Amino acid sequence: MSARLPAATRIRYGGDYNPEQWPREVWESDYAAFDLASIDTVTLNVFSWATLQPDEDTYDFAQLDAIVERAVAGGRDVVLATSTGALPPWLAHRHPEVERTDFQGRRHVFGQRHNACPSSPVYRRLSAELAGRVAERYAGTPGLVAWHVGNEYGGFDGGCWCDLCAAGFRVWLRERYGSLARLNDAWNAAFWSHTFSDWEQIVPPNMLSEHWRGPDHTAFQGITLDYRRFMSDAMLANFRDEKARIREHDATTPVTTNFMGMFRPIDYHRWAADLDFASWDNYPPGQREHARMALAHDVMRGLKDGAPFWVMEQTPTITASRDVNPVKRPGVLRLWSWQAVAHGADAVLYFQMRQSKGACEKYHGAVLDHAGRTDTRAFREVAALGAELDALGDAVLGARTPARVALLFDWDSWWAAEMTDGFNRHARYVDTVLAYYRALWQAGTQVDVVATTADLSRYDVVLAPMLHVLKGDVADRLEGVVARGGSVLASYWSGRADEDANAFLMDAPGPLGPLFGLRVEETDSAEPGVANPVTLKDGDGDDLVSDAGLVFEIVVPQGADVVGTYGAEFYAGTPAVTRHRRGGGGGEPGEAWYVATGLDDAGVAWVVRRVLARHGLVGPYADADDVELAVRVGDDGARTAFVLNHAAVGVDVAAHASGTDLLTGRRVAAGDPLHLEPTDVVVLRED
Repeated sequence: MSARLPAATRIRYGGDYNPEQWPREVWESDYAAFDLASIDTVTLNVFSWATLQPDEDTYDFAQLDAIVERAVAGGRDVVLATSTGALPPWLAHRHPEVERTDFQGRRHVFGQRHNACPSSPVYRRLSAELAGRVAERYAGTPGLVAWHVGNEYGGFDGGCWCDLCAAGFRVWLRERYGSLARLNDAWNAAFWSHTFSDWEQIVPPNMLSEHWRGPDHTAFQGITLDYRRFMSDAMLANFRDEKARIREHDATTPVTTNFMGMFRPIDYHRWAADLDFASWDNYPPGQREHARMALAHDVMRGLKDGAPFWVMEQTPTITASRDVNPVKRPGVLRLWSWQAVAHGADAVLYFQMRQSKGACEKYHGAVLDHAGRTDTRAFREVAALGAELDALGDAVLGARTPARVALLFDWDSWWAAEMTDGFNRHARYVDTVLAYYRALWQAGTQVDVVATTADLSRYDVVLAPMLHVLKGDVADRLEGVVARGGSVLASYWSGRADEDANAFLMDAPGPLGPLFGLRVEETDSAEPGVANPVTLKDGDGDDLVSDAGLVFEIVVPQGADVVGTYGAEFYAGTPAVTRHRRGGGGGEPGEAWYVATGLDDAGVAWVVRRVLARHGLVGPYADADDVELAVRVGDDGARTAFVLNHAAVGVDVAAHASGTDLLTGRRVAAGDPLHLEPTDVVVLRED
């Protein structure tokens, strides 16, 4: 899963530039502004298919030639896109079968973007042909540093449910299962008379077939789980089509596409091996999302075994796609950009470089507004950050995160848990994962967010929140962590289903039961806002009462010690949090913690701190609210610590190490007072 990133001498800075929307004289003023902001990289040709190919038999590269030539002449490096993220009108008109059918079963007509059926032979042929022609023409261009295939794969509804996809699904199922007998068993098709006797009887699960009330309500989880896997693979096939054509003309320039962090429709772990490096678009849903952004950065870094990634898009000011679109407050752009670098980003790029004059993104934030001014607050902040990145140079390029803690992130568990009846639909997978990650983040612990297939032997602590689906040998590998003296922590709903989304025919948490030393007898649920107090005690006098909510598993210990108990309902006094000590490989026993309920943030933090403290992994700023510590280590062993203040107030902390602040040149001794105003950043090259 190794990564191949473009060579660089500094953190790349720039973004998505669309000169095809502007006359030539505007280009000149834009590039003058880019010089002022230390912009060194532009992403070109993201949505130009209609211009590059005005009809099926004609290609016209005159405009793109001029755009690329001007970028290179201006000393910019170029990320060149294949332009296949939106269909041209002629293609939809001539071949209407390329348009998607939505989850409600409606065939769409031309419009929007991400509007192509991934199973359409016409789309696959023409998109790959365009990618090949672009690569043939521009391979070897000076300053070409990466190829950008498609754009934000997924689109409306996250897929397509047309007849072409139905046929593709049946082929995918034949390859996966081999026989109808195996498929019927995997889908438990004896239920509701669903036993299939011919592959042609299988149709996509949508609102016309297996679903009601939306995508999370399905009669057969196995069918829907497989369709989501198939659709992720179908879009991956589109990416592979284009990358293969690029490789016919360029064997070395790295190829990527821009992911979207924790994006449910596509299992990015299934894609990771096909990308030369990971990149993603950072558009957090609110203004106080620093822990969520950190988690998303770590998910992206984990795709390529800890290698650096790129932030391909972020907004300088506002995002234009939401009901309410606040601007980034002063200093926040800088803070969030340094956070990305702290978590492994080797590029920080924007959408967009200049605001479009029309359509749905005309008010989306940009480096340059409609007037092209360079004296706005937004531009001044962009330019100041560019100068800082320029001064930093290559100090952290390629550096990695020295994590001893792993958090498992699993799309199958996400998909399956949220479409399974009988639980609580208010309990969401990402919310649960984020609650545990937030506790790690506040504790200042370096974390790798990895797939369930990852090598766990290098970690002292492994967290597996809501690991609903157990695949392969993950249960054995978690057992191995504890057997050698490490710690494992899992939450409610873990170990309930196999890879086909069928329940294990044994006590919950299924194969994880011996590890955690317990069985789950019943699972209670409550509406949001209804709390059951859980008293947490660990014998150190630091007891806590947590307001637990949503999910309350009734646990019977089978060797585990009780750490937390419920305070209400008929199961008051029974275990809510347990710890099972075992193994240790001749040394100190390992520990397996199980949290059977939805503890509030204070409760999650109480548990997580105890797990971390056992291994000496609580960071030096753990008690300073919203102060983040992230570390990158270079191949030469040089450690760079990033200290970021996300709090709304200034804070005073003692420096954890001696070194030099690379942003100011200030020398810092271990224990020296550090005063951090809101949005302040210290980049400390440790001695």
